[in-house]
Amino acid sequence: MIGKKVGMTQVFAEDGAIIPVTVIQAGPCLVVQKKTAESDGYDAVQLGLVEKVSSRRLTAPVRGHFEKANVPPSRTIVEFEYEGEANVGDKVLCDMFKPGDKIDVVGRSKGKGFQGVMKRHNFSGGRASHGSMFHRAPGSIGQSAFPSRVMKGMRMGGRMGGEQVTVKNLSVARIDTENNLIYIRGAVPGGRNSVVVLRHSRNGKQGE
Repeated sequence: MIGKKVGMTQVFAEDGAIIPVTVIQAGPCLVVQKKTAESDGYDAVQLGLVEKVSSRRLTAPVRGHFEKANVPPSRTIVEFEYEGEANVGDKVLCDMFKPGDKIDVVGRSKGKGFQGVMKRHNFSGGRASHGSMFHRAPGSIGQSAFPSRVMKGMRMGGRMGGEQVTVKNLSVARIDTENNLIYIRGAVPGGRNSVVVLRHSRNGKQGE
């Protein structure tokens, strides 16, 4: 399902241990479209995050897509592989998860701008002593005689962050169905109010 990152806090376990958690405003989401192998070549559902969106900000094709489904327009739409029963207009809530479930969280990491090799690739750098003249530089990036070029994939300075990141096998610590909140143990990518996608982990154990 689709959610928005609220921020981080901490909760207490039954034995008094402090657990750092990330709070996600998960849904509610609506099924906007159901795709089947007969009509589309594969089985999937298209979910839209319920939020206030002015219809005047939508293009005519997008507006018609929501009017055909008879659901309110959504700014965020994500498609999920799904072969079960689903109808257009069905509501997806956070109760699809339960404490102890293992989930994967997909989000976009914070953009850091242009960064050097020490921050971007964790290079150690040179000596910090006086007269070194080699502190935070990357060092050699190739050879002079052969192959006389910089190889593809060479780790150098450049733009850092702002990429899609998937954090796998995170545990659900708590579910607040009244406020549509999911407390996930640990950190998830992105800043506050960033959109994240939650799904059951393909490799993790579900439930307790």
